[in-house]
Order: sequence, then C-alpha cells, then structure tokens
Amino acid sequence: MDTQATDLALLVLRVVLGIVMLAHGYNHIWGGGRIEGTARWFESLGMKPGRLHAWTASITELGVGGLLILGLGTPFAAAGMIGVMVVAWVTNHRDKGFWVFNRPTEGYEYVMTLTFAAFALALLGGGGWSIDGVVGDPLTELAGWTGLWIALIAGFGGAAGLLVTFWRPPAKEEPTG
Repeated sequence: MDTQATDLALLVLRVVLGIVMLAHGYNHIWGGGRIEGTARWFESLGMKPGRLHAWTASITELGVGGLLILGLGTPFAAAGMIGVMVVAWVTNHRDKGFWVFNRPTEGYEYVMTLTFAAFALALLGGGGWSIDGVVGDPLTELAGWTGLWIALIAGFGGAAGLLVTFWRPPAKEEPTG
C-alpha cells in the first residue's frame, strides 16, 4: 500500500476526530448551559458529583482533540476518546436505540462510531504525518498491538473504573395507572 496515501488517511482521520473532540469540550464548557449546565446534565445521568465529571470530560475532550490533531501520543489520545465515548454510551445512549437522530432519545450510533474510529486509530498510530511519526521511536512503537492494549486498558478500563466508582443511575420511573 502507498505510504503517503496511508499517512494522508490517518491525518484526515486524526484531524476530524480531533476537531469533533475539541468541539465537544468547547461546547461543554462555553456553549449552551456552559459548564454549570453540563454539570446538571451529568448529575441527571447519575454521574456524581456532576461538576467534577463535567470538568473531567470537558478537559479530556479538549486535550484529546489537540493531541489527535498534532498526532502526539496517538494511542493515548485515542484511549482518552474511547473512555469519554464509552461513558457517554453507557450513561446516556445505550438504552435509546441505534439511531442518534431519534430525538429526543439520542441513540448510540454516533458514540459507537467515534469509539471504534478511535480504537482503529490506536491500532494504526498517528502515521508519518504526525509528531509521533516525526519523532519516531519510542512514539511510533506505541501503534499496533501496543496501541491496542493502551486503548483497551486506558480507554475501556478507565471508563469501567469511572462508571463503577461514580455512576449512580437514576431510578426508572414506574408507569402510573
């Protein structure tokens, strides 16, 4: 396969995912209800304390976005993205069906796609057109199977640890009648 084509594809994937994550972080802090609204929303999802998790998710999204765009520590950035998306998937999207556009239910197609795009990026690494690729070893050695383990342990493991420790889902309302 053409190395330049692969490097271009990884650059496009990294930059697009990075922009998405930056936009998420920005919106959680400064958009809509600002960080206070994000904290109330997280609290309503069972992420307690909501303010702590609003800041944690938002700062992670901003940091991950920047790292992905630069291609710096790509498997770690992908793991951060996986962690944020898995928590969103479990706390807000998992039981609402597949389609995200089924308003107001917000299904899981979007967070699933971002999760597995980040998973693929963790395996592939940042490519030659990244800081990882320019610096070379040891950063380029993080791709492949090492990137897989970073994504699994830090991404999925971090999300699982956070959920077990902090998530207290609200009780389902029983239908009246």
